[in-house]
Amino acid sequence: MRMNKQAVSRLLPLALAMAGLACLLTWGAAPHAVAQSGGGDDEQAGEVRAANLIYGKNRTSVCFADQFLADVEKQTNIKTNRRFFPVQMNSDELFDYPFAVMTGEGNFTLSSDQRGTLKDYLQYGGFVIASAGCSSKPWNQSFKSEMGKMFPDSELVRLEAEHPIYHTVYDITTSKYKSGANKLPELHALEIDGRVVMVWSPDGLNDSSNAGPNCCCCGGNEVKSAKQLNVNILAYALTH
Repeated sequence: MRMNKQAVSRLLPLALAMAGLACLLTWGAAPHAVAQSGGGDDEQAGEVRAANLIYGKNRTSVCFADQFLADVEKQTNIKTNRRFFPVQMNSDELFDYPFAVMTGEGNFTLSSDQRGTLKDYLQYGGFVIASAGCSSKPWNQSFKSEMGKMFPDSELVRLEAEHPIYHTVYDITTSKYKSGANKLPELHALEIDGRVVMVWSPDGLNDSSNAGPNCCCCGGNEVKSAKQLNVNILAYALTH
């Protein structure tokens, strides 16, 4: 399912609203920044809602903790809905959300409809955090293969320590890892026309210990500061 004109009309206002947040990302008692979101029973005026992507053959992204959504609202003037909304990757419903997460373990393949919709979503203002569950190497390999099919002339570029994503809300120069390492978290970004539209971590931003009773990182190498990094990434996505 490729994006139709109605879907474009939903996402473009989101992109414009997000651009207006740049001057409002401050700390203190100022009013909440406004970014329109899609309809729904749980929607409140002016809140940012995030999608939890369903992709491949019914793969879900449920093992990505949503606690950072509440932290964004506490640390900034961005108003958020504090839970994810499950959305099929090839659905026009995706264009109701300015931000989405994608995770999983093991090999996967996207359908042509899923590739087309996700590509359009990213090109027209959407933003995705992608992270392998429990640092799954097969998932990372599948993800990079799919990105290559969608964007053959682009690549995921590793971010340097000075990039604003590391410093938008929290100042992150190093982080502990589940393996015991202590280093700058590895993040890679996809840019379209000079705008970062996707951030991918090969090590894991899932914050699995807070993702639910059926989620764990059993042997992987997740980033311990995942929640703070996700706060930074969402705030960056809404202000750049």
